[in-house]
Amino acid sequence: MTILPPAFHLTTVETRHAVRIEITGDLDYDTADLLLEEATARLSARPGLEDLHLHCAGIGMVDSMGLSILLMIGRRANAARVRLHLDDRPAQLDRLLSITGTLEYFTAQPATGAAATHLDTAESPAAATATERRTRASGPTGPDATT
Repeated sequence: MTILPPAFHLTTVETRHAVRIEITGDLDYDTADLLLEEATARLSARPGLEDLHLHCAGIGMVDSMGLSILLMIGRRANAARVRLHLDDRPAQLDRLLSITGTLEYFTAQPATGAAATHLDTAESPAAATATERRTRASGPTGPDATT
């Protein structure tokens, strides 16, 4: 007997300050754009939105495109000053996020007094300065490097 994955389906529920998008099915190359379009539309249509909840319990397989779309939604939510929540994550999604080093982006606490996420810290000027200091301290590398 062959078990087919559930068809991809999104259900959106809106409240005064939050939107919840329930995801059912595989989040992959063929379906990920649908989630991005829905999340982007909700972020654009709701200027007072505080929280975007992606309900993940019904997610099956997530491929690299699905992960990329989750990260993109995170960036768009961050730009809109909206907190992104990945609720009820199945074990396989947590494992993927852990292996790829992205779990902390989705689970970090926002900065005090703002709807900021860990993505702010990763892209902040202070983080860039620290990276530049490490690069300068290690010196140039490669065939053209001089000592």
